[in-house]
Amino acid sequence: MENIDTPKKAPKSIIIIFGAGGDLTKRKLIPALYHLMQQGLLSKHTNVVGVDRLDSDNETYRNHLSEEIDCFIDKEFFSRDLWDQLISKAHFMQGDFRDPETYKNLKNFLTDIDNKTDTPDNYLFYCATPPSFFGEIAAQLCAAGLSTESDDYWRRLIVEKPFGRDLETARELNKALHQSFQEHQIYRIDHYLGKETVQNIMAYRFGNGTIEPIWNHRYIDHIQITVAESLGVEGRANYYETAGAMRDMIANHLLALMSVIAMEPPNSFNDADAIRDEQTKVLKAIEKFTPEQVLSCAVRGQYGGANLDNGESILGYREEERVAPESGTETFVALKLMIDSWRWSGVPFFIRTGKRMPGRYTEVVIQYKYAPSMMFHKSMDKINHLEPNRLIIRIQPDEGISMQFNAKKPGTIQELSTVDMDFSYSEHFGNAPSTGYETLIYDCLCGDATLFKRADNIEASWAIVQPILDVWQALPARTFPNYKANSWGPDEADTLLKRDGQEDRQWHQIK
Repeated sequence: MENIDTPKKAPKSIIIIFGAGGDLTKRKLIPALYHLMQQGLLSKHTNVVGVDRLDSDNETYRNHLSEEIDCFIDKEFFSRDLWDQLISKAHFMQGDFRDPETYKNLKNFLTDIDNKTDTPDNYLFYCATPPSFFGEIAAQLCAAGLSTESDDYWRRLIVEKPFGRDLETARELNKALHQSFQEHQIYRIDHYLGKETVQNIMAYRFGNGTIEPIWNHRYIDHIQITVAESLGVEGRANYYETAGAMRDMIANHLLALMSVIAMEPPNSFNDADAIRDEQTKVLKAIEKFTPEQVLSCAVRGQYGGANLDNGESILGYREEERVAPESGTETFVALKLMIDSWRWSGVPFFIRTGKRMPGRYTEVVIQYKYAPSMMFHKSMDKINHLEPNRLIIRIQPDEGISMQFNAKKPGTIQELSTVDMDFSYSEHFGNAPSTGYETLIYDCLCGDATLFKRADNIEASWAIVQPILDVWQALPARTFPNYKANSWGPDEADTLLKRDGQEDRQWHQIK
């Protein structure tokens, strides 16, 4: 009898990577495939075909990947024999993504591999390219007959973010993809949804009788989501100048996290659409900003230079290479969002993300309402309430969950102190090698779309941020730069929490 707890191997297939010479391929995708092979989840018949304009061939491409793989796989997990098995199935085909001949040649190339390696015409096309190529590649694959499925084989397309740069272009991209592939064939990847801690939010909520009953407005005061980055643009200024923190992070990662946290229980966890239906309902229920609300409920910032205590000097954003000297691009965003539903009535969601902050952290903080404190008034000094309980879900780098609650200090005096009850993934389950893409690639090969975004989900996300983008475009920021590098953002982000008479609210101090 098959052990249902043992993951099955992904089916035989060929993975075709457009943009095979790029950083994403060598840093994330190829190492992810290696880890899947190491875990016994990749069929030995899986082949990889890299497509790019590089002047290369199979041997040269394999040597190129082999020369740098040590930089992207931890030594303790690396086996030269296993790597040789994987790289022997890697192929390269030169081609221009806009040239129809490329796709005719690719079809013949894939047929030849199928005949030699006993693969059943299952093709996964991965667009590791700039977004401007997504629609073009889909259309060319369709024209070459490479998007057509049958009962005997499947064809799937993965596209990376960003999915458009506003609501209009997101709709245009979805329309272009749907002209060539059916929705069930399209896998829009957000690597944040592939993180174990994000997946565990649903298990933690719905799998514990002590959690879900109090996951609502009756017990929760507010929720914070923080994605902080310590680095600057790191050579990505050409992209970042046209995107900014709102498009780069809010419209994708943070709203995706919010939809997982706030969703209702689906009818089934084995039905990808049932789960994505509930996440999309959350996004559609988020109250849209009026222009006046943008001014009071949305904060933008841009980091300036700073001299650190250790003598290090950090350039401001406008001083970075290839950044305009008067750039109005935001590197920090904080929002107050409200969900129009029974569960979340009156509960604000505060989300923030920024570059050049004191550390690299992603965490969710559930802050519960204050407990009545009249019994303990003698033990409290200069405050008139107990510290609130907080549930903290750490997504990176130290994955885990902790609960902050009040306990009595030892001794004869009735004095309370806040303590932590902590769970660490690495201590309990051990560290598994990961690039963040293993689960997503494996799920796509197996046809499980649960962790991927649907077209309506994408458009619902853009509908939330579009009014903010419109106001910010009409009213350029006049105070940039407005926070120092290595700080937690502009002062207005702190004020955002304290409005409506909530003077005691503050961002959780990440340790």
